[in-house]
Amino acid sequence: MTPLALLFPEIGPDIFSIQVGSFTFALRWYAMAYITGILLGWWLCRRAVLTPRLWGADGPPLAPARLEDLATWIVLGVILGGRLGFVLFYQPTYYLLNPAEILMVWQGGMSFHGGMLGVAAALVLFHLRHRVPLLPLSDLLALATPIGLFLGRLANFVNAELWGRPTDLPWAVIFPGAAAQDCAGVVGLCARHPSQLYEALLEGALLGAVLVWLAWRRGAFARPGLLTGAFLMGYGTARALVELVRQPDAQFAGPGNPLGYALQLGQAGLTMGQILSLPMIAAGLWLVLRAVRGPRPQRNRAGPDLPRA
Repeated sequence: MTPLALLFPEIGPDIFSIQVGSFTFALRWYAMAYITGILLGWWLCRRAVLTPRLWGADGPPLAPARLEDLATWIVLGVILGGRLGFVLFYQPTYYLLNPAEILMVWQGGMSFHGGMLGVAAALVLFHLRHRVPLLPLSDLLALATPIGLFLGRLANFVNAELWGRPTDLPWAVIFPGAAAQDCAGVVGLCARHPSQLYEALLEGALLGAVLVWLAWRRGAFARPGLLTGAFLMGYGTARALVELVRQPDAQFAGPGNPLGYALQLGQAGLTMGQILSLPMIAAGLWLVLRAVRGPRPQRNRAGPDLPRA
């Protein structure tokens, strides 16, 4: 253990809990991250929709009043897609043998890539039902997503889950629990990469700042698909990099595969997170090139510069 390692703060997964008879009601940090992320994302989308100068000549894809309807679709897409993605991508054999546990989301197990596919499906259905343009709608959601990623990764850290591999770096964290302290070859307390915080900074704070800059300063909304492509490229790259220091997925790791590669090629390979991120990077690059090579957009100059939301 590095002498400069940080002890995990004394904080539990619950913000507060109330006991009523034999029933315990608890508000968890992870649930609060979802709720706060959705509310802040809705606020940012509303602010963008109420700023006409950000958009092309056709204006924003939907009226502010429709954002509440869109939020309902997105929440369903995140929950259903995230859970089914975890089941199919990470533990298909286990859930094939235990199908009754697929809907037990309170036991944990959500996949961002599955949630993204669920949101994509929700967007397409919303587009078909309400006849709103798909790419501008996708750009709007891309702008808001890093907020939820940032808060979600912070909740992962508070929950002491999804930690990284052992390291002797001075900012390493000593996470609690037998699993976190099960480090081969380490004598004493085991310190690990706080990979949740790496992802919060890269996928959340940094990527979110870049997307806001593109939207408000570079006219990205006037080029449909640009923000969506930038998000896909940014998230895919950040996730693939952090996978290099994340703890291997237990279902893939083994004596001959200690780094938990889902696709192993000799001593090298790719984790499941990296495999799922590569198509995101490719699709994002295609969308960005398509957007920037298109005709020069006509910006919408109507309306105030910074309206009240």
